[in-house]
Amino acid sequence: MENGTFIQIKNLKKYFIEEPDLLMKLVAKKKKRVVKAVDDISLDINKGETLGLVGESGCGKTTLGRTIVRLYEPTEGKIIFEGEDITEARGEKLKEYREKAQIIFQNPYSSLNPRKTVRQILSVPLIASGVKDPHEREERIMYLLNRVGLNYRQMDSYPHEFSGGQRQRIGIARALAMSPEFIVADEPVSALDVSIQAQIINLLEELKEELNLTYLFIAHDLSVVYHVSDRVAVMYLGKIVEMGKTEDIFFNPLHPYTKALLSAIPSIDKSKRRERIILEGTVPSPVNPPKGCRFSTRCFMKKGKMCEEVEPELKEVEKGHFVACHLY
Repeated sequence: MENGTFIQIKNLKKYFIEEPDLLMKLVAKKKKRVVKAVDDISLDINKGETLGLVGESGCGKTTLGRTIVRLYEPTEGKIIFEGEDITEARGEKLKEYREKAQIIFQNPYSSLNPRKTVRQILSVPLIASGVKDPHEREERIMYLLNRVGLNYRQMDSYPHEFSGGQRQRIGIARALAMSPEFIVADEPVSALDVSIQAQIINLLEELKEELNLTYLFIAHDLSVVYHVSDRVAVMYLGKIVEMGKTEDIFFNPLHPYTKALLSAIPSIDKSKRRERIILEGTVPSPVNPPKGCRFSTRCFMKKGKMCEEVEPELKEVEKGHFVACHLY
């Protein structure tokens, strides 16, 4: 394992096969389509850091996060956790990994079973991790609820009896139940009111420091990413196009796509506002991505045929700052 590296993702791919229904097969003669949601991504996540992952909706952020924690099976590539390859782990080995790597889902309204009480929801991971004694389990549930800012007297309530922010706290408690070391936070505040978002972000920050957690923080709100991340990776159409320290990404963006994203951040201070970059055209389909640079169809700094025909590699152009662009 490299110095400080906690998780290594090597040439990871996740493709989905899209099957047309019977009518479309017969009438339109449609065939299977391969959706390249995550296409050859390599990155490292260091112990104790928060790596922010940003990009437009549909770029593959959530798929990457779910593949890393093995909710989705990788199509190709490797996932190495603490120096051990868990890409094809099964049985007890996969169970051990899932105890250490958990996920907080985006929508607290759909990620909790409405037919189960909070006690039942939190009991499932506790039993799976070996807490068989009911009294011990009860104490653990009380601790988890208290730690995420909920009253333990609410443990026999159902999800519909809670607000959105409270439901997300239950989701966080469920992720913590197995005492994980790594958490994928999949847009954990995007479904919440602005007034509640700061509370949840602060809670996640406190838990990180207290429990020495490592986060992959997926978001589309760049202001949130700037606040919580040590490093940032920018994703476009299944690829990482830029990655580096948060300060470098926000104040010295290199990739045209990153520049366009940052120009969209609203600011009350007129002196800090960037000139707005409007991207023309639509995002290409992950079923049939462009041959060369995937951003070439919308790029305002395109260099011609090279961008259209040759796919750029993700290269380190400054210390710790990587970019996949023919301009560098």
